This record gives sequence, C-alpha cells and structure tokens, in this order.
Amino acid sequence: MIDIVFDIIGMMGTFLVVGAFFLLQLDKVSPDGIKYNVMNLSGAILLLISLCYNFNLASFVIELFWIAASLIGLYKYFKKRRLVTA
Repeated sequence: MIDIVFDIIGMMGTFLVVGAFFLLQLDKVSPDGIKYNVMNLSGAILLLISLCYNFNLASFVIELFWIAASLIGLYKYFKKRRLVTA
C-alpha cells in the first residue's frame, strides 16, 4: 500500500514537471513567470519525496538541480517584480 502512495506522489510530480514544459512549448506560460517555476519546483519536490522511498541517485541529483533552477527562477521573478513596483 505504501508503494502506491509514493508512486502517486511521484506521478503527480512528473505531471507537474512535464506539464510545465508542455505549457511552455504551447506558449501558455513564460519561462520567467511564476506559474512555470512553481510547477517545476512543486513537481521536483514531489519527485524527490518519491525518491526517498524508491531511491535512485541519478534521479535524486537531477531533482536537486531542478529545485535549485526553479528557486533561481522564482528569486529572479520576485526581484524583477520588486524593482517594477519600487
């Protein structure tokens, strides 16, 4: 039963990351927008959670980089917004 829970968490993460990429390709989101970066961050976190149960080092490392890239994107987004409103 616990296997299924972690598989569902991992699949939700996969749908978020892949979904963000598809939305980007369809010009529905901006690569420097909040929606794209939050979807990537959330998806990577969910995949990381699933990897804590079914560990795979290569996947774990790529998700850490995905999280870092998403956090950089969010930082840049909020920094730009703060400059615009100032």
